[in-house]
Amino acid sequence: MNHGNSEMPQWTSSPHRVVPPRQSIRFRADCRRILFYGFLTVGAIFLNNASATSSLAGMEPSRPGVAKQTATSINLSIDQLVPLIIANNPDLRVSLMAQTAARAGITSAQAFYNPRIEMTRGTNTARIASANTGPLQGWAVSQFIENPAVRNARVDAARAFEKESGHQARITRNELVAQIRLWAYQGLLHQAQSIAAAEAVQLLEQVRERVRVSVESGEAARYEIIKADAEIINARERLLTSSLMAEQILIELNRLAAGNLPSGWALTGDLGEDLEVSSLVQIQQQVREHNPELAALQAQVMQSQAQLRSAQGSRWPGLELRYSQLRDPEVRQGQLSVGVQIPIMDTRSGPIAQASAELQRAEARLEGRQAELQQQILVISKSLEIARLRIEALSQGSVREAEAALRVAQAAYQFGERGILDVLDAQRVLRSVRADLIDARYQLQVARIALEQLMGQHANNTPS
Repeated sequence: MNHGNSEMPQWTSSPHRVVPPRQSIRFRADCRRILFYGFLTVGAIFLNNASATSSLAGMEPSRPGVAKQTATSINLSIDQLVPLIIANNPDLRVSLMAQTAARAGITSAQAFYNPRIEMTRGTNTARIASANTGPLQGWAVSQFIENPAVRNARVDAARAFEKESGHQARITRNELVAQIRLWAYQGLLHQAQSIAAAEAVQLLEQVRERVRVSVESGEAARYEIIKADAEIINARERLLTSSLMAEQILIELNRLAAGNLPSGWALTGDLGEDLEVSSLVQIQQQVREHNPELAALQAQVMQSQAQLRSAQGSRWPGLELRYSQLRDPEVRQGQLSVGVQIPIMDTRSGPIAQASAELQRAEARLEGRQAELQQQILVISKSLEIARLRIEALSQGSVREAEAALRVAQAAYQFGERGILDVLDAQRVLRSVRADLIDARYQLQVARIALEQLMGQHANNTPS
């Protein structure tokens, strides 16, 4: 054997490789580390896929409908939606029927009393020799002539009630239009939130892809992709929630129309549309002149005044004219009589006091509502001004600053100066600011609708 030319054994070429002790320990530690990170990665991917699968499963029944709506949907704006709901709303039809019934009450109040006819028959029995026996016949006609003051007061009360019923129908129409517009703008709010959530999901998926590349290349820690997956799950949940709430608003609007809206319809509009609001003095004047609730309370005051006059005149309700004629075998008698009810036992003090109290209560309600409306106008005007200031501050300042901060964080993350948490925090701030802007625009529309309702702009005519 030539020991001088002997070669050292090669560990890689031996069929039964023997690992040195130190390398064996290091190898086992590396295996455990690889398995640990592998389990973390698989768990994060499993959670992400499970959330995406559940989201898709929850949205699966509605997706065919959405695709069908895209092909055959009917887009309706708010101004197009209002007359459709008004034409089919059952509450408004009921209020219009009540107005028709009140109009018939005027005819009943104007009616006169019917005359009364009496017929009598009998026999005349002679008790003396010179008297003649034979049949007796008689008839009488009576007519009650009502006190003109009582009748005019009753007619005035019926006309006032008819006016009140008409104003109640106007109140119902005005409140219905305001409710429709509120629901519609709330639907547009959820649509805007859904769009913002979809954009957030898209941005987070882009960030997650970059994080995945960094993690696989060893440039970033494994927990960063877990954090990105968690953010995506939350963003998808917000997207699904806002989409479902938007669909719920469409169902609520269809309920107001008694389910008569066209199938597959979609709501269109913009929360940021321009507003033209009158000055405070003009708003107060329009409220005093056109508010249907004030008009209904004024009609109630007129009705109470007429009822008080009717109660006062009922002490002398009227007189009764009566003409009667009686025939016997020898004589025919004719009589004309007048009957008057004298208020001795009942002076109608109770009905008069009750009508007077009702009149005072109606006047108190009218005065209280007038004062309350003035305060509501001031409160809503302040809310409108606050919403405008928020929109201006958010759109011109906060949103731009949040977008710039996100761009800086993304650039710093690409150059390795910041971590993924800084990017996610910047995106979270931008989403919050945009959500505040959307909410401020919605609150501006709410304040405008409240002012329009107080001014009674939709009490008579629907928007064109």
